[in-house]
Amino acid sequence: MIDSQLVWPAPAKLNLMLHITGQRADGYHELQTVFQFLDYGDELKFEPAQDGKIERRHGTEAVPAEEDLVVLAARSLQQASGCRQGVKIDVNKRLPMGGGLGGGSSDAATTLHALNRIWGIDFDQTTLAEIGLGLGADVPVFVNGFSAFAEGIGELLTPIEPEQPWYLVVTPQVHVSTNEIFQDLELTRDSPAIKICDLPRTGWTNVCVPIVVKHYPQVGEALEFLEQYARARMSGTGASVFAAFPSKEEALAVAVKLPGGWASFIAKGTNKSPLLTFLDGLKL
Repeated sequence: MIDSQLVWPAPAKLNLMLHITGQRADGYHELQTVFQFLDYGDELKFEPAQDGKIERRHGTEAVPAEEDLVVLAARSLQQASGCRQGVKIDVNKRLPMGGGLGGGSSDAATTLHALNRIWGIDFDQTTLAEIGLGLGADVPVFVNGFSAFAEGIGELLTPIEPEQPWYLVVTPQVHVSTNEIFQDLELTRDSPAIKICDLPRTGWTNVCVPIVVKHYPQVGEALEFLEQYARARMSGTGASVFAAFPSKEEALAVAVKLPGGWASFIAKGTNKSPLLTFLDGLKL
């Protein structure tokens, strides 16, 4: 029996680079990106229920419970497995919405892993990732739990091991609409495809930056601020931006200089998801 008071991690991710190489007939964009996890994120609790009902007791008010990916993930797993058990889910939302840090996708992946254990379903990781893909293109990377070079719409993953520095992550007070960015006609959709072996020799750029800055100038201001101290980059379609530092102390020294009104946190980059580390601990 897994303790219902256990706090399950749903870690953030960073896109260390992002290129769009084309657009499919169904409207989805073909991309290449590098995912890396952070040792910081949302926190979830799961209380099993025998009535078969799936309920989100606590979570962000900005997303109705019926639309929350944790609820959709639980229902998808229930349907795929034929499980008749239910669950009550509590979400401590620490990651900003519309920040490009993967909070909703990570919550969904943690829900799949947690209920796979709690309900005794015992699906393998590949099956969980397939279910996760039906919820969103980013969910499989959180299910699999390793830093990766991603292709396709983000679901084709090859493990890589980038450096694991400390990051200062800054989010100005804006909520970036991913759909708005991907629908902008000025977005670069024909970046030359690269190979993993090319990564050390290429500039790790994000083609969405000019479009995001055009629509949300606050993101540009955050990038300019961080650029004074280290190379500044944007995760996904923003609004969160980040810079890498060799030590936590160096990141803290910059964090105390941030203008008021910007949310921020400091976290360690990690090539193994804290969720997988947590799951390993449950095996003991």
